[in-house]
Amino acid sequence: MDKRKVIAAYRRGFITIQECAQIIGVDSKQMNRLVNDPKLIGPEIPRFEEQSV
Repeated sequence: MDKRKVIAAYRRGFITIQECAQIIGVDSKQMNRLVNDPKLIGPEIPRFEEQSV
């Protein structure tokens, strides 16, 4: 499956970050990098940024 489609499904709320990582086959640290990768971010999908407390 295309990584971009899986990440888009995560961003739209259809799957969790854990499910996304499992489908792609990466760990959580790698998943955070993939979610923020500019090559995988489409113009219609806002960039995911963790909020600091």
